[in-house]
Parts: sequence; structure tokens; C-alpha cells
Amino acid sequence: MQVGTVLSRAEWEPLAEAHAARVDRYTRPHLERREARVKHPVHDFLFTYYSQRPAQLRRWHPGVGVALEDAPEHEGWKGYRVSTTLAGARCSTSGPADSGARSGARVEVDPAYVASQRPLVEAIRRLLVATASRPAQLGCFGLHEWAMVHRASEHGTRHEWPLRLGERGTDEVVEGHRITCTHFDAFRFFTPSARPLNTLSPGSKDREEFEQPGCLHAGMDLYKHAFRLSPMVPSELVADCFELAWDIRVLDMRASPYDLADLGLDPVRIETAEGKRTYADAQAAFAERGAPLRARLVEACDALLV
Repeated sequence: MQVGTVLSRAEWEPLAEAHAARVDRYTRPHLERREARVKHPVHDFLFTYYSQRPAQLRRWHPGVGVALEDAPEHEGWKGYRVSTTLAGARCSTSGPADSGARSGARVEVDPAYVASQRPLVEAIRRLLVATASRPAQLGCFGLHEWAMVHRASEHGTRHEWPLRLGERGTDEVVEGHRITCTHFDAFRFFTPSARPLNTLSPGSKDREEFEQPGCLHAGMDLYKHAFRLSPMVPSELVADCFELAWDIRVLDMRASPYDLADLGLDPVRIETAEGKRTYADAQAAFAERGAPLRARLVEACDALLV
């Protein structure tokens, strides 16, 4: 939407409802599992690893520069203000206002909030641009998940599911491959015995030096970057990044050492040549799918930094 657009409730409410319906197919089963105290190692990840709660994901935001008429529920949301009449503002329709519409506050993202988030926006932009500047590396074969359970009898496992090759077979895969994890938030979960096996040592302070677009975790993190920019960016962008992250997580765990057959997930056997090809092809496809989302996020950051 153009900056300066004003949406009546009759216009913005269906957009908000459509967004909630879009994400409910993911959030509702998670909430039902949580109520039943049932864990899912694949589909719970985006709600437990990342800080955005399902209720926050369901909230619809139009982004900076779009005002909403009769939107009192937005008044208490972080980053919003009751707006004055926007200079030069235009309604998205030329027809008369809905005679049945309720009167209420016009709200918009607060420019003061946007200004306060400038350091965050700049940091996200730097990381996105640095990541996009590198070619996708497709030779990691998802070994980060294997390195997280190396010598499981000593260090334990992250999920309560059996290892497909058993502990000994899993350790042989880890020790028989060159591990090249570039993502700190994956590397930091390596077991102490696996950490020295990684050819790189990514840290929390040097992400811009390591992250590259072929990394599955870098692709999933597009969702994190998007929701951290909320409510300044449109919820459509957040949902697009979420759905990419969801699909990536499925591959991530299919290629993991866990036996998830009971969940209906066939393994990508990265210990075999065929499995490596399957993984690399899927990894390349996700890198291609993530590129325009990364570009949209950079574009959004640029607009916020004007």
C-alpha cells in the first residue's frame, strides 16, 4: 500500500481476518498440542525457538504510513499511536464511508517508535545485505543437526525421538564428514565433542562475516528479521517469511539423525550420495525462494531509514 493511505474499517478488517486465517493453520495445531502437553519436534520449532508468540503472529499490521480508521484495538499495541489527519492522505476508495461503520480512533505506526528502532533496522539491514552478497554454499548437508547429538550418551539429545542410525552410526556420520556450519545459532548447539570438528568458528558478534544464503537457518531467520521489524512492515511479508521458515524446518528435520517416520516424515538420508543430492537440490531451491524475501526486507529497511 502507498504511504499516506487511509483504510476504513470495512477495508482493513477483512485483510486482518484473512491474515489471521492464513496463520491459524499453523498456530492452532501448536496451541492444541501445547494444551495437551504434546511436543512436536518439527512443527513447534518456530513457536518455541523464536520469541514471537502465536497471538503476535496473528496480529495484522499494514506497515508504516498506512492509517486505519475505527481501529481502537490497535491503540494498545506496541508501536502505534492515535494519528492526526495525514497531510495529503488519500482513502483507498473514492466512495462514501460505510454508513454502518462504527466511529473510532484513527491509528498508525508511531513515527517516534520507528525512530527509536533505527539501530535495530540498521543492524538487520547490514546482516541481510552481507548474506545476500555471498553465493549459496550447498555442501553442509544438514550436518549441524547431527553435530548436536554427537556422543549422545554423554551429552544427550535435543528431542525425545530415536536416532535413525543409533548412537554409533550417528557418530560415524559426524566424524566421517567435513562439517562447515556457518550459522552461529546452529553451531552453538553442537555438543562439546563436535564443536572442534567444525571447520569454522562463527560467533554471535560476527554473523555478517559468515552467514550465506544457502544456510537453512539463515533462510529460517528471515522470519525472525521480519517479525522484529513489526509493526513497521506489513504482516504479509512476515507471513511469507514464516511460511518459508516452516517449509525449511521440515527439510531440516527430515535430514536430521532422528527417526521421524511416526510423524509421516520420510528421511533425507544425507549419509548417502543420493541423499546428499536431494538435500543440496532442496537447499538451492530454498535459497532461490528466500532471495526475493531478503530483498523485500532490505527494501523495507531502506524505507524505514529515510
